[in-house]
Amino acid sequence: MVSPSLPSALASRVSIGIPGLDNILDGGLTSGRVYLIEGDPGTGKTTLSLQFLLEGLRKGEAGLYITLSETEEELRAVAATHNWSLDRLSLYELVNELGMDPDSEQSVLHPSEVELGETTRDVMRRVEELRPLRIVFDSLSELRLLAQSPLRYRRQILALKQFFSTRECTVLMLDDRTADGQDRQLHSLAHGVITLEQVPRDFGSERRRLRVVKMRGIKFRGGYHDFALNTGGLVVYPQLVAAEHHGGAETQFSSTGSSAMDALLGGGLMSGTNTLLMGPAGVGKTTTAINCVVAALKRGEKATYYLFDEGITTLLVRCAALGLDIQNYLDSGQLALMQIDPAALSPGEFSSLIRTAVEEENATMLVIDSLNAYLQSMPGEQFLMLQLHELLSYLGRRGVTSILVLGQHGIVGETRSDLDLSYLSDTIMLFRYFEARGMIRTAVSVMKSRASAHERTIREFKLSDGGLLVGDPLSDFEGVMGGVPTYRGGANLLPGKPDPAD
Repeated sequence: MVSPSLPSALASRVSIGIPGLDNILDGGLTSGRVYLIEGDPGTGKTTLSLQFLLEGLRKGEAGLYITLSETEEELRAVAATHNWSLDRLSLYELVNELGMDPDSEQSVLHPSEVELGETTRDVMRRVEELRPLRIVFDSLSELRLLAQSPLRYRRQILALKQFFSTRECTVLMLDDRTADGQDRQLHSLAHGVITLEQVPRDFGSERRRLRVVKMRGIKFRGGYHDFALNTGGLVVYPQLVAAEHHGGAETQFSSTGSSAMDALLGGGLMSGTNTLLMGPAGVGKTTTAINCVVAALKRGEKATYYLFDEGITTLLVRCAALGLDIQNYLDSGQLALMQIDPAALSPGEFSSLIRTAVEEENATMLVIDSLNAYLQSMPGEQFLMLQLHELLSYLGRRGVTSILVLGQHGIVGETRSDLDLSYLSDTIMLFRYFEARGMIRTAVSVMKSRASAHERTIREFKLSDGGLLVGDPLSDFEGVMGGVPTYRGGANLLPGKPDPAD
């Protein structure tokens, strides 16, 4: 006698074998139910389903893969590309050469109505013999073609659902959505629906994302979530929700490595806040960020630097020329310097890298250099702002000091930015070129600080082989921010020794 399925309130949870997806589903799927996994061909449905079955094998749960779309040889070839073995997994080809013959049409009907075809009886017999707890049915598109009519197709789905539900097995039914339109009937019949998508781009690799359309009895995380199809299977990156994270240390000020810069900021950088460095190209934003990182490393902190624009070798050479040698910190692992390709990395994966740095590697300072390239990784500016808001809120809750670099268009005079981050930033440092005494000089000022009573002066700023030099306030100049100031007195300027390459 077959035991009835467990009530929803008592049903256990089943891990899919993909940590990120289990996280989105608040622990996994409800056992003993039928789920629909839909997506265009090539989105990763087969790989996801194999991970689901292999996770069951690791837990001692028998698994069965019923296929109409791929042969057993093809499935084993797919598994081999991920270094998986399917030897312990039962694979069954539902339709063989005889089954595909138009003269031997198969029907899957309820047992109480008519006798099922030999192929369907073999499937049910196999399920009865193996008693699998996990089943994958691949795919509904081929079943739709075999049925030849919408009515027979829906009756087949209902019959399969009833048969599987009385066997206490968790079933994934795959659909490649090759039929015209979206079949809402499938959505209503399934206990849960997960949609996989592959979004092409004009340049760079395609983006893959998934969405949980429905999931009865489970509080899941809605919206789109990026995922990657790598060797070893799907890796899902859940959306970052800052409100779910806490654990930051007590807030305190820390030095930037320059006493004059600390004075300009009103005491230095406060933990749990973000500082935006804005200015034209070559003005010293990256070097200032590195100087702050080196100061943190000398205090024994761990830091992570995400480099979007510049090559790592070029950065190391430039830092050594300025007396900011960071190679020893890289060798010891105290500093992680990561080159990021925005054309190949999805925003969700980047957020996952940051979470790993903060939660597993205990980084207390983080630099994103620069936001201009980071912007290119998003399909639209509005999405970047929303994600940055969550990302910065998360870092603040974790007590991480973050530095953001934003390049502005223009060199001298009027400058502009691709986006306005002023309302998201706790502190804004503005860098400018200006001309004085026949030389191009640089100035720095703090335009905003939520953490301290900062100076409102404009100071000269210079890069030297001894690091950063910050001069006295340019009190005798007017129009420095415009690039061509008017000299009104005898202010002391920093020596005119040529700058190292920036």
